[in-house]
Amino acid sequence: MKKDLLSIGDLTKNDIIDILDLTKKVKANKSKYADALKGSSIGLIFQKPSNRTRVSFEIGMVQLGGYAVYLGPNEIDMGGRESAKDIACVLSRYLSGIVARTYEHKDIKELAKHATVPVINGLSDFAHPCQALSDIFTIREHFGSLKNLTLAYIGDGNNVLNSLICASAKIGLNIKVATPRGYEPNKEVIYLAKLFSKGSGSALQFSHSPEAVAMGADVLYTDVWVSMGHEDEAKKRMKAFKAFQINDNILGLAKKECIVMHCLPAHRGQEISDSVIDSCNSVVYDQAENRMHVEKAILLKLLK
Repeated sequence: MKKDLLSIGDLTKNDIIDILDLTKKVKANKSKYADALKGSSIGLIFQKPSNRTRVSFEIGMVQLGGYAVYLGPNEIDMGGRESAKDIACVLSRYLSGIVARTYEHKDIKELAKHATVPVINGLSDFAHPCQALSDIFTIREHFGSLKNLTLAYIGDGNNVLNSLICASAKIGLNIKVATPRGYEPNKEVIYLAKLFSKGSGSALQFSHSPEAVAMGADVLYTDVWVSMGHEDEAKKRMKAFKAFQINDNILGLAKKECIVMHCLPAHRGQEISDSVIDSCNSVVYDQAENRMHVEKAILLKLLK
């Protein structure tokens, strides 16, 4: 029976651990997995432009011995030129799997409903599971363990945060979140995370104070204030998020050995200062590289 990855909710704690452990092996020994998916193929259905998601999946699939085909908005106008159902049914005849990067989460759910091959969420307005798994892997890789660590997220309650909250709650990573009022993470996500945390022991905290969550943190994390699809809110958001920049003052509140993360692209001087993103605490490029290794592990789990 095929398995999809539409959100972190599709994974158990053991599933996450298995992906993290396999990622470590894949990253350490690329040649061992060079033919693991020989003869397999994935289609990348992208409604949004991409740097890391496209390149990491394309090159990752090639490194596994398979093939990837990019299907941008000009090739597939999902919901316009062709329905999600017809796209899913046809591509299932050609491909071993589908990666979709969409504006609306319902489009990915519709693809998965009708596809007979695994569907992977490369980003939607609700979730970004591949990013969150890569982030968790990067944290574990840097510290050697997730035990007793605290991640402080400062910024917008967006798709990345939705996935980070659930992943942290499932795996046992403490997470503290600071957002401006009116920009909190999804209420359903918070509810689910509280349920997940009961089994893992993860401590959750939600605040409107960047200083409060940064205090003593092991990880500082932020993302853009204006995501794709919210450009019309830019002026309003700039005002609301003005006090939520990760800068030297915020970095000084965290532990000395803390790491700084950003899923990129970064708007330097807005959500994060140049001095912090370019500091010795920053692991943003490790984070970006690990997208490919984690996605290779995901492809191996779902396609092999």
